[in-house]
Amino acid sequence: MTDNAAGCFSGLVHPLRRALRSKAREVPTAGVVHTQLDTGKQQDEPVAASVCLSCCAPECGANTDLWAALDKPPSYTPRESVIYRSDVLATIDSTVSGLDPELREISLQIHDHPELMFQEKYAHDTLTAFMSDRGFTVTKHYLDLETAWRAEWSNGSGGRVLGINSEMDALPEIGHACGHNLIAIAGVSVALAVKQAMQKHGVKGKIVLLGTPAEEGGGGKAILLERGGYKDMDACIMSHPMPGPERSVVIASSLAMQPIEVEYFGRTAHAAASPWEGINALDAAFLAYSAIAVLRQQIKPDHRVHGVIKGGDLASNVIPDYVKMVWAVRAPTKAELETLRERVKTCLESAAVATGCTAKVALGRPYYDLLENTALSHEFDNAMSQYDFKTVILPELRNASTDFGNVTHELPALHPTYAIPTEPNGGNHTPAFTRAAGTPEAHQTTLQVVKGLAMTGFRLLDDPDFYRQVKQDFENIKAARDTA
Repeated sequence: MTDNAAGCFSGLVHPLRRALRSKAREVPTAGVVHTQLDTGKQQDEPVAASVCLSCCAPECGANTDLWAALDKPPSYTPRESVIYRSDVLATIDSTVSGLDPELREISLQIHDHPELMFQEKYAHDTLTAFMSDRGFTVTKHYLDLETAWRAEWSNGSGGRVLGINSEMDALPEIGHACGHNLIAIAGVSVALAVKQAMQKHGVKGKIVLLGTPAEEGGGGKAILLERGGYKDMDACIMSHPMPGPERSVVIASSLAMQPIEVEYFGRTAHAAASPWEGINALDAAFLAYSAIAVLRQQIKPDHRVHGVIKGGDLASNVIPDYVKMVWAVRAPTKAELETLRERVKTCLESAAVATGCTAKVALGRPYYDLLENTALSHEFDNAMSQYDFKTVILPELRNASTDFGNVTHELPALHPTYAIPTEPNGGNHTPAFTRAAGTPEAHQTTLQVVKGLAMTGFRLLDDPDFYRQVKQDFENIKAARDTA
């Protein structure tokens, strides 16, 4: 598949009342050629998609319901009176502050050299050189992905393994409109801050920083996960910028997403002289679109199906013999996604039968819902409160999609989103957000978030009781998911 792209986590902000309403989780189940990506073996280098199935909705941005909650954090968001190891926090604080000028330079370099999915060569080379110079063992072109990389560092033998992610890819035409230049340096600085804390305070363990390509549609993390890139990690952390009030953080879930392409093959004919000799591929696409439009009446309010028709050079006096459609199917959970996907496929297949066309249905790599770890979330919240940040933890809030969701299904993980200053209507995937991602204010906010992430990651390595709680939370989430 080359035309499907499932976008970033930028569509997080959504009406709080919709996020917190109770939901039922069951959805009824409702001569075509099928193809599917083989996730069990190495594949050729993915091709960059030409269409982004953006996760951003028009309402992406500061929502009054959601941000009102920031004034009164939910009662289930605990705040400890004392930070875990204030001496370590001081080390992390000074380390990140010392890295500030270099990190700012790298962020601007990546920001000013935007690269699309699987083409992040400049970012790959810049970041791997930086990490190599700071004592990390670097593997370029990691696991046969040209622009993926791995940087690792160990202190002593034994201990736990902290995973961290740096994203790098930009969007067509509008560059780093999702702030991946900030995500790139956030991962780097978390790794370096935790390294310094481990050295100074004598903590054993390993840091693994992955440079993950193609979040904006190619599923880079999902590919790395399938190829074993996360197998030695005990937990993985990262962060993502968004619009919103100053010093605000949201920890939420996401929508699971399945990209689908369908190609309809018919037979051309003169539309006036002998239309009966043709088989109209555009008719098949029309019926498929109509069938899915009708299907929407019978799906849950928090499910989504959206798509476009790509017909090429069509002429009104020629019966079209080929049309392609690109679809995205989204649902709150992996299980619901699989059920809804089959219903959508039935619509696509039936359209071919009704028109006499042949259809080729291809499933892209799915993105799964985020399973935020409760213990990691609360520890991050506590760390960020030291910098006067307000955090809202909303496990039922879902209206975006990210390939990091796949990671959270395999190991404990944390993916907070934090607000950077931007202009009105300047949310993710807009030129205004591109400008915002390059500002000094966005950079400084990112470094504050880095300190909270680094403190959370350090405690995972240092505190066995905390790690057991993190692990137990993950097992509890898995058991609840499997039961559902």
